[in-house]
Amino acid sequence: MPLGARVFLLEEITTAFKADRIVHEFTQTNPAAPEKVFPLLCPVREGDWLPGWQYRLIYSDSGVAELGCVFTTPTPPASDLHGHAAAETTWIVTDYDPSAFRIAFAWIDPGRIITELSIQLASSDAGATRTHIRYRYTGLSPEGNREIAHYDEKWFESKMRNWQTTINHYLRTGEKIGA
Repeated sequence: MPLGARVFLLEEITTAFKADRIVHEFTQTNPAAPEKVFPLLCPVREGDWLPGWQYRLIYSDSGVAELGCVFTTPTPPASDLHGHAAAETTWIVTDYDPSAFRIAFAWIDPGRIITELSIQLASSDAGATRTHIRYRYTGLSPEGNREIAHYDEKWFESKMRNWQTTINHYLRTGEKIGA
């Protein structure tokens, strides 16, 4: 095959796929001050309040969440995988500002989805916290696009209500829900 034909074929392959993107936002109220809530947004501390949470810490100077912290989870964090089971999802903390109560993560389900998660906490009435959560899902393949097509408002709201219920239970009782 002449070199020009190979270049054309490569361009055709690389332009044939168009990624889909879905963005969801949710604000929850937590019954504690941001100083108490923020440290729980960490791969290590998440195990204190989220049933079934598993992670493998790859890199952290402090041993907890920090800018550049890398960890994996054994399965993608999506709650509905439609029969897909990746070996590991790799996460990195992409923004970390404890004084501003802000943290962000990116994670990759290889060949399927990349997700960006940003969380901003703010003081609310009576010592509570307003936690604004934003997810941006991008398909990395036709299979990934099909997966994120199922990430509708109803699915997302259910996921966020579960998060709110589990973390708030821990904040009120000091125990993991169902423990």
